[in-house]
This record gives sequence, C-alpha cells and structure tokens, in this order.
Amino acid sequence: MENPITREGAASAQNPLPPVPTTKILAISHFMGTPMTPAQRAQIMPHEVHDTVNAYLAGKIDQWYFRTDGKGVVFIVNASTPEEAKNILEKFPLGQAGLMGFDYIPLGPLSPLRIINDMVK
Repeated sequence: MENPITREGAASAQNPLPPVPTTKILAISHFMGTPMTPAQRAQIMPHEVHDTVNAYLAGKIDQWYFRTDGKGVVFIVNASTPEEAKNILEKFPLGQAGLMGFDYIPLGPLSPLRIINDMVK
C-alpha cells in the first residue's frame, strides 16, 4: 500500500497536495566579501543589533538564531514573499555595506496534514 502522506501516494490517489500560502520566510545569512575588520565591527554591529531588535519588536522578525557554525544568523521573517523579507533584512547595516546577504526560503502550513485531517472526517 502506498503512503497517502507522500507526494507519490497523494498523486497516485488522484489527490495532489493542494498549494499552501507562504506565511513565513526562512532567511539564512551568508557573509560576502572580505571579513570585517575590528574597526568595521565596532562601527556597524551596534546599529545592526539595534535594527534587528526594532524589526523583532515591530513583528517583522518572528524568530532569530545564531548559526552555531559561526557563519551568521537565521531569521524566520513574517513575510509572504522573499522580496518582502529582502526589503526588511537587506536594509540593515551589514546588508547596506555589502557584507551580508541572505538565502530566502518560503514556508507555509504543512500541506500533508490536510490528507490526515480528511481521513478522520
């Protein structure tokens, strides 16, 4: 028996997974260019932290994490498109200085839950 939760199982049952809305954007940072000098870090980072806290307090950033590999940060942004998240994050000082960029991944509700939910109706 095929698993109804996988894409293959859902497709074989003539019940493709319905599209879901984008409700959050996962933004994974990466450093660009040469590493910051101590003088750059001292000048930029207080403003970077200030802008990040303000975005969090304004509800634009839902969650924030430091990458344990030391390669930057990860944000879950309250946005419905990668462009909207980019407009928030790349206005921060590190983005404006061309020192940090992000990879943007749209997230949405877990669509296979619809199949399970329909099974118990």
